[in-house]
Amino acid sequence: MANNSLEEIWIAVCEECKKTISEVAFDCFFKDLKPQNIENGSFVLSHTNEYMCSVIEQNYMELLTSAIKTIMGIELVPKIVIEEEEEKIKNAEMFSEGLTFEDFFTFENFIVGSSNRFAQAASFAVAENPGLINYNPLVIYGPSGVGKTHLMLAIKNHIKKKFSNKKIEYTRGEDFTNRLIGAIQEGKLGLGTIEDFRTKYRTTDVLLIDDIHFIAGKEQTQEEFFNTFNALYQNNKQIVVTLDRPLKEIKTLDDRIRSRFASGLFADITPPDFETRVGIINKKAEQSGISLDENLVFYIAEHIKVNTRQIEGVVKKLQAYINIQNKTPNISIVQGFIKDVINDSQPEPIKIEKIIAEVSHTYNVSERDILSNRKTAPLVLARQVAMYIARETTEMSYKAIGESFGKDHSTVLYNVNKIEEFLKDKPYEKELVEDIIKNLKSID
Repeated sequence: MANNSLEEIWIAVCEECKKTISEVAFDCFFKDLKPQNIENGSFVLSHTNEYMCSVIEQNYMELLTSAIKTIMGIELVPKIVIEEEEEKIKNAEMFSEGLTFEDFFTFENFIVGSSNRFAQAASFAVAENPGLINYNPLVIYGPSGVGKTHLMLAIKNHIKKKFSNKKIEYTRGEDFTNRLIGAIQEGKLGLGTIEDFRTKYRTTDVLLIDDIHFIAGKEQTQEEFFNTFNALYQNNKQIVVTLDRPLKEIKTLDDRIRSRFASGLFADITPPDFETRVGIINKKAEQSGISLDENLVFYIAEHIKVNTRQIEGVVKKLQAYINIQNKTPNISIVQGFIKDVINDSQPEPIKIEKIIAEVSHTYNVSERDILSNRKTAPLVLARQVAMYIARETTEMSYKAIGESFGKDHSTVLYNVNKIEEFLKDKPYEKELVEDIIKNLKSID
């Protein structure tokens, strides 16, 4: 939820809730809720009616928790107060000034260890002196959940605080691509024209793009990024990007972009070691206002070894347990929370709609045409690739895949076999398909 105010975040949460409950229920119980603040691990809401507060607390807290996590990417406990208590809410004025949850990602809150020390130091150097040739571009790479986005937002927040006059743009590779597509189609979805797009990204002082690997294989997006990169670099503007894997493993990234990145500074982040994980747990507990026994901290650190988001999820569950049950958690409770968080953190199954959208972006054809009966060579190839990727990345049967494309199972089988043969002597196309699959698996 980049660059969104608390009000905008709440609107998005409401839209997520509407997917589950009826319009009548929403209008009755949710319509008069107002967002107030985010504090101590809670998303604070207010309502004018005390009875409505109790009804929501008894029936809709799980829905609210899930929707908030979906929109914000972090687990917060919904807290509802009646409006007469609003003046008691601490720091509510911060959000009236436009503070978002992103502002909590700072260098002070980033736990440094052997796995991320160089990346943190390089990021801080960039934030202190954006545009320095030795640190431009800064390329941070590593697997999901190790702190890449935290560092990106820490850079953004530090520069915003130290250089209030600098214009900063933070986005994701997928959003950069979608915004470009909308701009090319002259403002579709309200994303502005191509001139608006170029003005937005080429006149900024600092450009931060998360998951830049998403643009690999997408010719128009790569061309636009290359020109944006040059415009910024030639004017000593800072560029920071993140990748989910080493540059050499992204086979279909344009050689010109690869060359530009190679001229900058690379900083990798690996999963945190035990000592760093202990530090992260203690820091998250401190931020949540709870104290954890050392044995519990060590147990969590020993059983969650890769993804720091899972660590944060366990701490949030412990915070809720301590505050609600007013009990001291034991190892058994922690074991259950770890199991829940690890299960919750499993990637969602890749949907056919996402496959079609990614193939559409990569092959520069419309999703509608992929699903049509048109048989021009580019469309046939894109359609066959989409079916092949669906077979490779989902549990769908040939029949189910066929139904998604309006085809029978024998057509899908034929197309999948066709692509398998096609890729045997087409190394670039094979790398392109492999990058599409990796991007689909890396999208959070």
